[in-house]
Amino acid sequence: MNAREEILGRVRAALEGAPPPPVVEPRSVVEPRAVVEQGAQRPISRDHSATDLVDLFAERVADYTATVHRCTADEVEAVLTELLGDRTTVVPPGFDRAVPHPVEDTGLTPTELDGIDAVVTMATLGIAETGTIVLTHGPGQGRRALSLVPDLHVCVVREDQVVPGVPDAVTALDPTRPQTWISGPSATSDIELDRVEGVHGPRTLRVVLVAGDA
Repeated sequence: MNAREEILGRVRAALEGAPPPPVVEPRSVVEPRAVVEQGAQRPISRDHSATDLVDLFAERVADYTATVHRCTADEVEAVLTELLGDRTTVVPPGFDRAVPHPVEDTGLTPTELDGIDAVVTMATLGIAETGTIVLTHGPGQGRRALSLVPDLHVCVVREDQVVPGVPDAVTALDPTRPQTWISGPSATSDIELDRVEGVHGPRTLRVVLVAGDA
């Protein structure tokens, strides 16, 4: 018997006869679960329709002080032009929408990225319950540094990429890929809970939520 087997044997012996641990029901299958939103009750249910999920995602993104811009696929470039204006914008490989003043990412250094006003990316999915967007850094999403250094992040999310909750996202994501989970602009608080944005990433997050194919 090696040391591992000996330790596990002692644990089993100590637990012998003990009552079984309580079964904790995963939060995502409690339905409906009521949450307080600005004094109102909004149920979260696994039976949400696709439209409800998209609406909930938009609300939760806004709760994090990010801005949501809803549009159709044909309107994406016009929305990007409006949001980005005169800013220089780093564009990752595979992002196939036109943006004003683009800067191609050719391995830009952090210092070079710091001199660029904004970044635009696609996303892998959005999570309705938490208002989170997830990037796995494939085509159109770029390196992790791109979404962390420029001060404005504009992210394009298709409505059909919105999933109900975190367990659904974990199931859908490839665990072998790098992942960046983003819930609102970068923010932190000190011991007195004074909120400071932009310390660890963009101070401004804008999500372009697209109906249909982006």
